Amino acid sequence: MQRRRFKQTRSLEQRLAEEAERLRAEAKALPPGAKREHMLRRARQAETGSHMSEWLRSPGLRPPE
Repeated sequence: MQRRRFKQTRSLEQRLAEEAERLRAEAKALPPGAKREHMLRRARQAETGSHMSEWLRSPGLRPPE
């Protein structure tokens, strides 16, 4: 059995930022309540993940030589 592999065309940071934007837009259309809060929480998590990934890839974080 072979794994299905494919090359991502956009970076992880871009995909997470787009997901956060999409979730915020969906949450804006919902009335206040648990579902809206859940979507906003997921948007914040995606945004945080994007920032963490950028931070980990930054050139300032290199192991000592």
